[in-house]
Amino acid sequence: GVPGGTDARAGTGAPVGAGVDAVVLTPAHQFPLGGVLAASRRSAAVRWAAATGGLIVEDDYDGEFRYDRHPVGALQALAPDRVAYAGTASKTLAPGLRLGWLVLPAHLVEPVLAVKDAHAGALDQLALAEFLDSGGYDRHVRRQRLAYRRRRDRLVAALTEHVPAARVTGVAAGLHALVELPPGRTEASVLAAAARRGLALEGLGAYATPGASHPPALVVGYGTPSDSAFATAVNLLCAVLG
Repeated sequence: GVPGGTDARAGTGAPVGAGVDAVVLTPAHQFPLGGVLAASRRSAAVRWAAATGGLIVEDDYDGEFRYDRHPVGALQALAPDRVAYAGTASKTLAPGLRLGWLVLPAHLVEPVLAVKDAHAGALDQLALAEFLDSGGYDRHVRRQRLAYRRRRDRLVAALTEHVPAARVTGVAAGLHALVELPPGRTEASVLAAAARRGLALEGLGAYATPGASHPPALVVGYGTPSDSAFATAVNLLCAVLG
């Protein structure tokens, strides 16, 4: 929560109840709507934490993959004593590595170390540390950012050409796009048609709270298909929506 009774979490505006001690934010890129936490709301969240002693847990979701401009700076830099910054190598490297990190306020370091899983793989951690120190990780992320940007551009271009009534929303970031359906189409009918063609898609409704109003839309991930299958997948999507 933040002063004024609005929720600081990206993509929401719900009131926060009394006694809130912590909030979890995804300032860089919210899933699934694809929004970025505005500067004014970042500042409001920091003021709330300073005034109440609350903790902000910043999940740097998709922070590495912003395509239309430089990645958004971490909220943690605004209040390092009130923000716990969390990141993971699941998208940049592989989810199977199960590697992540925390940048903690000083007063939380010892308590977190006390409960940290002592069986985390030392070899994996040492290899990642060397990858970071050598600059190899940064070079890898830059290559991946370019590859995923090209995929997103191809997806948007194909939809613009073949299904102009569909609209891609959200900022150009991450590994998914939110595609609002053409007028008259429903999520259920499009998902059924996609399944018949072998496309695995999700509707925005799968992420909505009960009773929430939202336009019919698809959450389209473009990171999974292999290079050889990507063009076919995009063509099938256009055929389903056309």
